[in-house]
Amino acid sequence: MSDTERDSHRDLDIVLFGATGFTGGLTADYLAEHAPSGLRWAIAGRNADKLEAVRARLGADVEVLVADSTDPAALSDIARRTRVVITTIGPYLEHGAPLVAACAEAGTDYVDLTGEPEFVDQTFLAHHQTAVRTGARLVHACGFDSIPHDLGAYFTVQQLPSDAPITLRGVVRSAGTFSGGTFHSALNQFARAKDMRKTYAARRRAEGKPADGRSSRSVGGKPHRDPVLGYWLLPLPTIDPIIVARSGAALPAYGPKFRYSHWAGTKTLRYALGGAVGVGVLTVAAQVPPVRDFLKGKVPQGSGPDEAKRDKSWFTVDFVGEGGGRTVRTKVSGGDPGYTETAKMLSEAALCLAFDDNPETSGQVTPVVAMGDALLARLQAAGIRFETVS
Repeated sequence: MSDTERDSHRDLDIVLFGATGFTGGLTADYLAEHAPSGLRWAIAGRNADKLEAVRARLGADVEVLVADSTDPAALSDIARRTRVVITTIGPYLEHGAPLVAACAEAGTDYVDLTGEPEFVDQTFLAHHQTAVRTGARLVHACGFDSIPHDLGAYFTVQQLPSDAPITLRGVVRSAGTFSGGTFHSALNQFARAKDMRKTYAARRRAEGKPADGRSSRSVGGKPHRDPVLGYWLLPLPTIDPIIVARSGAALPAYGPKFRYSHWAGTKTLRYALGGAVGVGVLTVAAQVPPVRDFLKGKVPQGSGPDEAKRDKSWFTVDFVGEGGGRTVRTKVSGGDPGYTETAKMLSEAALCLAFDDNPETSGQVTPVVAMGDALLARLQAAGIRFETVS
């Protein structure tokens, strides 16, 4: 089914679920300010009064749709009306599955902010083939997890020969506050390590290896000092390296053998060791339900820092790529990672799916596979910097 045939009956371009939350509200603000003229969009959720308050604050021509995230019939009705669905409602393992199912069945493009590998793998197992059949593009991790890393890796490997093995490392540094939703999702992941591994293994069996004999995977490592960047590196156990490796498996530009490692970078060994201890403490604490619930209560969902604090926040991701006898260093950088830039990335991804000339694909795909050069251009125009350093 062509995009024209699939979209001929749809009266909306984008529907945003979660606009009454903090990050969802910023996403609504961004869409209202930057959307192209004539955008047909709506905000959706279960509380009509709160949605009406958001619409009044936006002062935009936006429709309000009332639907509970646990009501498959209502979600299906909305999915059939729109070309793209955005959702900021997490943790996605708890709240996300019915909406993905509705989009896959309706042939509706879907974007979210999840950093939860188990949810992404469950989605692949349950809905990838349906989305392939209907033409839907299911694109997870369209915020700080994992747009800068996925698009940054893509930007870097394009500057290396594609006929030779490529090794690439990404090093993240930031000053900013991450959202309550991200914190809750992280605690849930730490508590479900065995379930994550089981679901990941099932997905690997289902999708198999690249048909052309290429290989692509993420690799770990021990803390060490980077000889090129000069930072102390700490392995960063996020969804980002998984997303990058899946883009590498899908696209020949990443070479016949692609290896990616993902790190947090600090200027001193003391900070690196402190980060490692902090992750270890959270991992242990997440195994005890009362402690996990206590920690969640300390960082509530739906709240975040004020604009002044966000304006002082920043992030950088340095990439060092090697292949075919060449070494390339690049950098992706921007402002507040957890909120402002995340809302920007998510919005631009949805607009890209709705309006740009993208690669022909369907099913569960990464941001790079779904949008590639078009999204890269959008992000650069929106102020996120992609630079070749050397």
